[in-house]
Amino acid sequence: MRIRDTSPRTASIRIEADPAAGTLSVIDNGIGMSREDIIAQLGTIARSGTAEFISRLGGKDGNELNLIGQFGVGFYSAFTVADRVEVQSRRAGLPADAGVRWESAGDGEFSIEAVEDAPRGTRVTLHLREDAREFADGFRLRALIRKYSDHIAFPVLMKKAEPAEGEPAEEAVNAAKALWTRPKSDIGKEEYEEFYRHIAHDFAAPLAWSHNRVEGKRVYTSLLYIPAQAPFDLWNREKPRGLKLYVRRVFILDDAAQFLPAYLRFMRGVIDADGLSLNVSREMLQQDPEVDAIRGGLTRRVLDMLDKLAEEPEKYRGFWQQFGRVLKEGPAEDFANRERIARLLRFTSTRSTGDEADRSLADYIAGKAAGQGHIWYITADSLAAARSSPQLEIFGKHGVEVLLLGDPIDEWMVGQLGEFEGLGFRDARRGVLDPAEIGGSEADAPPAVDADGHEALLGRLKQALGSAVGEVRVTGRLTDSPACLAIGEDDMGPQMRRVLAATGQSLPDAQPILEINPAHPLVQRLEAEQDGERFADVAHVLFDQARLAEGGALADPGAFVKRLNRLLVS
Repeated sequence: MRIRDTSPRTASIRIEADPAAGTLSVIDNGIGMSREDIIAQLGTIARSGTAEFISRLGGKDGNELNLIGQFGVGFYSAFTVADRVEVQSRRAGLPADAGVRWESAGDGEFSIEAVEDAPRGTRVTLHLREDAREFADGFRLRALIRKYSDHIAFPVLMKKAEPAEGEPAEEAVNAAKALWTRPKSDIGKEEYEEFYRHIAHDFAAPLAWSHNRVEGKRVYTSLLYIPAQAPFDLWNREKPRGLKLYVRRVFILDDAAQFLPAYLRFMRGVIDADGLSLNVSREMLQQDPEVDAIRGGLTRRVLDMLDKLAEEPEKYRGFWQQFGRVLKEGPAEDFANRERIARLLRFTSTRSTGDEADRSLADYIAGKAAGQGHIWYITADSLAAARSSPQLEIFGKHGVEVLLLGDPIDEWMVGQLGEFEGLGFRDARRGVLDPAEIGGSEADAPPAVDADGHEALLGRLKQALGSAVGEVRVTGRLTDSPACLAIGEDDMGPQMRRVLAATGQSLPDAQPILEINPAHPLVQRLEAEQDGERFADVAHVLFDQARLAEGGALADPGAFVKRLNRLLVS
């Protein structure tokens, strides 16, 4: 006799919760189980129905079949939240009175009995412990389903709280589709953008995305997005970030940071890795060579995305404003891709029309002056302070471009870069500057300054300023200003000193070097000054002015004001 099965044909999973009774039920309309199946599969711990099913298929790989469950212990995790579990089931093809109910308290024993009028499929009911009653709350369940089961192939249905008239009483809580598993040709722009908003919780559309599947020695699928806006907590180092990790469409981690370096922490997306174990943990990810290989591939793919985005200046300008400071961490963190990262960096320079970072290193090289052997830069607390620095005067006369670095990370970043296309980075304030090494137009270059004949002035200045300066010397940097401060060749720059001091590190003392322009009328007048007290006042004012010109703070503002007042009335 043929038995007709009237159960619904559309495969689905239903969740029912009863907060008052403290029960949670998971119901499916699948093939179900017979009495013999239940005794064999649920009555024996560590017996895997999945493994047995695979063996019946001729030993095919479970990964290939996209199946989970290999060890026969997954079902028993129900007892971590329930003190009693009921399973009611009827196998497809059996009559309605062939249903069976299995029950156990997790104490090593179970009971089993026949059930009449059982629908096809399986119903698992958890009688929750008192400390696990939260899992009977509808809002909590919906959040958990969206987090862990959003992309399984079947809809997960729950009753609506207050269905409108004419609407179905149930709704699908999960998306029931894994977008990244579909062919790219079948997915439109709107679907990609909708999926981004879903996983990133961002209302704005992404700047770009890349959907790719790698097959060969290792198999994984990635869907990566570049956001249009930075989150407000981007600089919170404690905030967990990373890609959503799936293994064969099973959700594993919400923020798997191991698959991209920290300087790309702004990226969003998913990775579905076939070669990882389903019981992988954060600790295991840190030690898995498979993860290192995938990390390298994903990093190159993100850099490819940024290279392509840089071909659209307007879009890349928006990206740089949001994430440029994060990308600057790359040269130190990712030595293998240092050259590629360097090409993606953008700077404000003396050729920029405003404060916008619109110059790439490739632009700098293409526009360098004749005979120029360095990439010149100057650091300051702000772009305004860098732009007005007197150390730039000689470069302006030569027509040489200088990068203006106003971010605290900039000095450290260029130190990690070292060079670009054969030109080393050189601080415009560091060491002794010979105008001949700048390059540029010979016609605009001022004559070299000779220190001979000014030894007495240099000695008097050093004596007047004492330990405030490490050295006083004649400079080749200045054309219009009377003095400036320089940094010793091996000394740490003030920007880096402030960054390290903010971390609580103890730093050795370092005195600046005062450089004077003997062609300036103020210096010439100082050289002729015979009054010792007035000479000391002018020397200190000259030094303080040089400090202010580079954006620094005065050690004793009150003393500066008194000296200036004495000079004004004398």
